[in-house]
Amino acid sequence: MDLGIVGQAVGLFAVTNVDDIVILALFFAQGAGHRGSARRVVLGQYAGFAAILAVAVAAAVGATFLPESAIPYLGLLPLALGLKAAWQAWKHRGDEDDEPEAKEGGPTILEVAAVTFANGGDNIGVYVPVFATAGGGGMAVYAAAFLVLVGVWCLAGRFFATRPVIAKALSRWGHILLPLVLITIGLLILVEGGAFGL
Repeated sequence: MDLGIVGQAVGLFAVTNVDDIVILALFFAQGAGHRGSARRVVLGQYAGFAAILAVAVAAAVGATFLPESAIPYLGLLPLALGLKAAWQAWKHRGDEDDEPEAKEGGPTILEVAAVTFANGGDNIGVYVPVFATAGGGGMAVYAAAFLVLVGVWCLAGRFFATRPVIAKALSRWGHILLPLVLITIGLLILVEGGAFGL
């Protein structure tokens, strides 16, 4: 295995996914105290990132599933999930004492995967030229390194969500932060990509 490519893969992954640690911490915090929630967050993160990899690899070898003009509209996914989370938070705003019951078991695999994929639209644009020049063997090394790093990112997100000071803040403000972060990501993807002529 080419250690140079592994090093490049680690750097590329870190640069393109730094914002995912915050989102993962929020998802882990949202599911705190709910059985199986951490597993769903990890599976959703892997599913979303596998979809990003599949699209990037396909585009690098010449097949395109998503026209370039469609990528900015992926911002609608986190925007919709953020609005849903905001509605849930508003609906349960008076349930301070029984807040754990108000949360519906934390995020689902599909919600995490959708946010991961939508937030990775810009990653696809970065990965395609790198994969196209890396060749088949190089692409395999990048993909393997990325999939290992997804696990590292999940551990980091879980670590931050379980630190007492951070966990207390996320427990108190997570129901506001999660919708805010998701809506912001959705709007940024839409605006930066020029969706709807923005």
